[in-house]
Amino acid sequence: MSRTPLRPFCIAKDESGDYRLTVRETRYNSQNYPLVTATLQDERFKSAAAARAHAKAHFGAEPGQFATS
Repeated sequence: MSRTPLRPFCIAKDESGDYRLTVRETRYNSQNYPLVTATLQDERFKSAAAARAHAKAHFGAEPGQFATS
């Protein structure tokens, strides 16, 4: 696993064409190895902008914390 920090929010398009938001939490073990927990949110969005707005409103996301896939 790479030691570059992951962005905490990932927006991806699913097979039905909706956008989904994944919230990722990175913590480090005693050897300073990153452990990442990713949680896919239940909400579906019609656009990436709507998913971004939801993350900002509910999780306090800031610009630069988003990744897309």
